[in-house]
Parts: sequence; structure tokens; C-alpha cells
Amino acid sequence: MIQVLRNWLNLYFSDPQVIILGLMLFFGFVLVFIMGEMLMPVFISVVIAYLLDGIVAAIQRLRIMPRVGAVLAVFMLFIACIVLLIVVLLPLLSEQISELVQKLPSMIEKGQKVIVNLPEKYPDVISRQELKDIVSSVGSEITNFAKSKLTNVVQGVFSFSLASVRGIITLLVYSILVPLMIFFFLKDKDMILQWAAGFMPEERGLTMEVWEEVKKQTGNYVRGKMWEILIIWGTTYVTFKFLNLDFTMLLSLFVGLSVIVPYVGATVMFFPVALVAYFQWGWGSDFAYIMLALTIIQALDGNLLVPLLFSGVVNLHPVAIIVAVLVFGGLWGLWGLFFAIPLGSLVHAVIKAWSDKLGKDNN
Repeated sequence: MIQVLRNWLNLYFSDPQVIILGLMLFFGFVLVFIMGEMLMPVFISVVIAYLLDGIVAAIQRLRIMPRVGAVLAVFMLFIACIVLLIVVLLPLLSEQISELVQKLPSMIEKGQKVIVNLPEKYPDVISRQELKDIVSSVGSEITNFAKSKLTNVVQGVFSFSLASVRGIITLLVYSILVPLMIFFFLKDKDMILQWAAGFMPEERGLTMEVWEEVKKQTGNYVRGKMWEILIIWGTTYVTFKFLNLDFTMLLSLFVGLSVIVPYVGATVMFFPVALVAYFQWGWGSDFAYIMLALTIIQALDGNLLVPLLFSGVVNLHPVAIIVAVLVFGGLWGLWGLFFAIPLGSLVHAVIKAWSDKLGKDNN
């Protein structure tokens, strides 16, 4: 058994380049796990700078201005967009969330009336006693949940001041450090990459091969995904506004963000949109128009927009994409969901490069 294991290790891990690639991946994941929270401003800055660098490169290709001027122009545009979002979007979202909270009791009351009438409309499906048992069970669960949450709130009151002060300090640090690092990552990109390359071992051919493949796919995917979010968000907002649906900005924002999770996000968003439309109009033509419009938007997204934005970018099987979403989303939450496909592409590129390297060595 020991000899079999030794032969297997010699076959797959005897090449120094394979070992270097494995060690770099290992230390990279360890760094994210151990220091991820501390280095979160750096990670956020790198991601945003990576996205903005595509615009800088496009300006450079047009030869409108030198890189420093392009960096300054793109950075100022980014800051202007952030200010616009804070001044316009956040108050609107806050207003709609407050409105939703105010309307929630009437929505719950209307929902209770619908549930109570179910035995009369569908006597063969559910009886009054079964409905009573279900309502009683759900009510007890909600009560227990509310009690536990109330206890947590009471316990958290004593630490609220400290937590709020800490949150404000964190927000201030992020608001200063992140834009500053974004600017320097854009301005000094080549110098930073050369500095990082100085710590790399000489035998890094396999690592660079994987890096080039992942960089190409990741850059195109992340930029394409941002465009997809903005296009779906804007299209949904205009459609819902035209149809006079309540909470238009809030719902359209979540519909746009739902494209982060392939296959699942679009399906899940049908439920809150359907609930809001039902509580606003009930069953009728307006409800049907909203659901039809959302179905058309999702169909155009999956069959037209995604092929245009991601043609040749994602070479993963749908099962592999779902597994990547589950694994990396479970590990890193929202960031893991957003980068699930690039990380899955990284795993795919590593396996492919490793297999090609072994095939060349065996030949």
C-alpha cells in the first residue's frame, strides 16, 4: 500500500512546477481564510480596480490621453457614480423599505384571509382541521423565533453603543482607504505586478499558464456580469415603473442582483415579485402582465444577453457551475457567489494545465 501511494505521488507530484503551483494555490487560500476579514478593504479595492482598469485600457487604445490622465478620468467618474448612488439611490431604497414595513401588516392580514378561505375553495385538498393545525404549528414557530430574536435584541442593547461606534469607524476607514487604494492600484498597476513577480520562483511556467487562462476568463466574466446586472436592473425598473408596480426600485435592484447566482437567482425572484403584485392587485390582468414581463426579461437575459456578454468565456458544465456556486457561496458568502464561476474556472484551468503537463512528460 505504501509503495502504491509512493508511486502515485511520484507520478503526479514529481514535477517542481506542479509543486510550485500547488503551494501557491494553498497559500493563497490560506491567506484568504486567515486574513480575509483584515484584508477585506484590499480585496474590495483590487476587484474594483480590476473592473475599472478595463475602461482605462479602452481609453488608452483610443489614444485619447496618456495612462495617468485616463486613470484620473476613470477614477473621478467612479467617485461621481458613488456619490450619485449615495445621494439618489440610498434615500429611494430607504423610503421603499419603510413603505414595505408599513404595508406589511395589511399584507399579512390579506394573506390570512386567503389561507382561511382555502378549505372552502379546495375542500378535497385541505380541510379546516388540517389548516388549523398548520396555522397553529406555524404560529408557534413564529412565536418561538420572535422570542429568541427579542432575547438577542435585549442582550444586544448593552453592546449597541460599542458596536455602532465600531461600525461607524469601520465605514469611515473603508470610505477613505478603499478609494485611495483603488487609485494607486490603477496608477501603479505595472509597478505592483513587477514587485509581486519578484517573489515568484523561477520555475513558474505552469503557474503563469494557469494565471493567463484565469485572468482572461475572469476579467471578461466579471465585467460581463457587472454589465448584466446593470442592464437587467435598468430594464426591470423601467418595466415595473411603466406597469405601476409598488416598490419598483427595491424589486428591480434585487432582480438585477439575482443574476449573480446562475439558474437559481432568476427563479427565486419570481416569488417576491408575485407576492407584491398579488397583494397590490390580486389575481387579474395586472398581475398577469407583471409576471409575463418578468418572464420575458429573464428569457431574454438567458437566451440573448448572456450569450452576447459571455460568449466563449465560461467553459464549465452547468453541473460544475452549480457545484461551484454551492461550494464557494458556502465558504465566502456573497463574494463567493459572485466569484463562484471564476473560481470554478480556476479549478478547471489548474486541472487542465496539470493534465497537459503530465501528458507531455509521459510522452
